[in-house]
Amino acid sequence: MRCPYCDADNDRVLDSRASEDGRSIRRRRMCNHCQRRFTTYERVEESTIAVIKKGNVREPFSRDKISRGLERACWKRPISAEQIRKIVSLVEAEIYQEYEDEVPSVAIGEIVMRHLAELDQVAYVRFASVYREFKDLNDFVSELRPIMRPKKRVEPLTERPGPEDES
Repeated sequence: MRCPYCDADNDRVLDSRASEDGRSIRRRRMCNHCQRRFTTYERVEESTIAVIKKGNVREPFSRDKISRGLERACWKRPISAEQIRKIVSLVEAEIYQEYEDEVPSVAIGEIVMRHLAELDQVAYVRFASVYREFKDLNDFVSELRPIMRPKKRVEPLTERPGPEDES
């Protein structure tokens, strides 16, 4: 592994542990040349899935593209890098579970939006505005309407006295 700081090809592994629900291994390394530390991830190389974009253009699936989109949507939001990595891993796992050779980009966007909606509503709307190509304010309002609906409030169950409580 080449050091990202000095480009030397001489390092040692300080720590290894499972990451992303056991789908990868996180290795903490130290360069023997410059003594700086860095992290690498090792994943099983899965068969590549092609993403079908608009106009039937196909390109290889990329975790990095999903990550970059999420980072832009979550910019200045209280969302950690670890939470973004977790969403990327969940999205990737879902894609590899549901699709074999090809996946429409629309399906990827919907999966990402579903996970973002659970995490942060502002990031969700930011992502949706780019993904769905909002043209004006009405598009924003249409997207916001479902998430602004008041949730039905469930009343707590009150305990009924049992036969032994009736005296």
